[in-house]
Amino acid sequence: MKILISLQLLGLTLLCVGIFHCQAWPRYTFVVEETPYRRLCSTKNILTVNGQFPGPTLYARTGDTIIVDVYNKGNRNITIHWHGAKQPRNPWSDGPDYITQCPIQPGGRFTQTIIFSSEEGTLWWHAHSEWDRATVHGAIVIYPKKGATYPFPKPHAEFPIILGEWWKEDIGQLYNETIQSGGDPNISNAFLINGQPGDLYPCSKPDTVKLMVDYGKTYLLRLINSAVQEILFFSIANHKVTVVGSDASYTKPFSSDYVTISPGQTIDLLFTADQSPNHYYIAAKAYVGGAGIVYDNTTTTAILQYNGNYTSTSTPSFPNLPSHNDTKASVHFTGSLRSLADQNHPVDVPREITTSLFYTLSVNTLPCLKNSCAGPNGTRLAASVNNISFVDPSIDILQAYYYHVNGAFGTRFPNFPPFLFNFTAQDLPLYLQTPKQGTEVKILEYNATVEIVFQGTNLVAGDDHPMHLHGFSF
Repeated sequence: MKILISLQLLGLTLLCVGIFHCQAWPRYTFVVEETPYRRLCSTKNILTVNGQFPGPTLYARTGDTIIVDVYNKGNRNITIHWHGAKQPRNPWSDGPDYITQCPIQPGGRFTQTIIFSSEEGTLWWHAHSEWDRATVHGAIVIYPKKGATYPFPKPHAEFPIILGEWWKEDIGQLYNETIQSGGDPNISNAFLINGQPGDLYPCSKPDTVKLMVDYGKTYLLRLINSAVQEILFFSIANHKVTVVGSDASYTKPFSSDYVTISPGQTIDLLFTADQSPNHYYIAAKAYVGGAGIVYDNTTTTAILQYNGNYTSTSTPSFPNLPSHNDTKASVHFTGSLRSLADQNHPVDVPREITTSLFYTLSVNTLPCLKNSCAGPNGTRLAASVNNISFVDPSIDILQAYYYHVNGAFGTRFPNFPPFLFNFTAQDLPLYLQTPKQGTEVKILEYNATVEIVFQGTNLVAGDDHPMHLHGFSF
């Protein structure tokens, strides 16, 4: 048997086995629709789920299965991905368009089954078509099984914190303009905390998010980075946080003044309200590791507000966030993450590798007629893995694989890069910048133990490449 990897509460459902064993599966309805939202002094229509931005939070326990009926009442194709859910033997509900399903067309409906097998902590769901995840997203909270406990003292309360981006222009139009021009997309106009820009942006102060806390109590923050492209620094003024989980896996606890969180990543944080009762800013801003990269240099804020009778300072204290280009701070935080790996949460790292893969990740350029595109020297920006830039098929790859549809994809994705060179050199030959284009997949034997080495290159522009492997944890 083989598996394939592509590179690139409203009701109950009853599952009955025999006569006496029935299991109730929670059933949710997601209606994707345009909804007007006002931010930064202007109003525009955005795609939402059930009219909410961010969208509704899903709650489950480890081992649960839920069903979501997705209705597309929007104006363009859509899919929904359950980010970080392993979905064992259930790729049909994973969600990426043209990979595991064709998109849900306007007026269409698609029912997805989400299996939470071993995940425990925080995940999120989001659109997986074009850039619609900018507004179509929400949190997933997975509690321990009944009778089980957290591997840390139970917090007094918890808050989902979703970091995001906001563009004044329509996100679909932005995407189309970027594809047509071949250049970099326009940078966002604001970052968001739970859908709100915060005090530092125009027309935003009255709606700034406030987290109300009691002195001496400990709280759990479920931090999610839904930003489309940016790695973000996050911090709470005068309060340390203790990292206890990431991507629905527990970590060895460690304390920090700040957090570095990549797009798509979730991090679970504990903090104790142990400062003088007052108002304190919660803030996030972009980390940018590459040189010469244009980015949104604004800062989003929320307010941590203590309950009780006291006189607050006129301006809340502001956290000491690392500078935008502080690579040392980013690497230090990420390098501190370790699996909990205790008796109740064992981690069995494979030691006998059956398949070794080495994948280079590059920014590339493609030629344009008469050098008419907005990329470097009139080219079109692209990206590649092992020098192959992915081309969307006309039918989803999973369906083509199972029904033996010839010509939908190739199976010659290389295990190693076709060209070996100094991947991080400052000056590289221009011919290396142009990748091949194709729809290639890597087919693996079922139960194979795979080691993947990801190597970033300095082609065109060295950049950070956070990696997410659907259906698996690293």
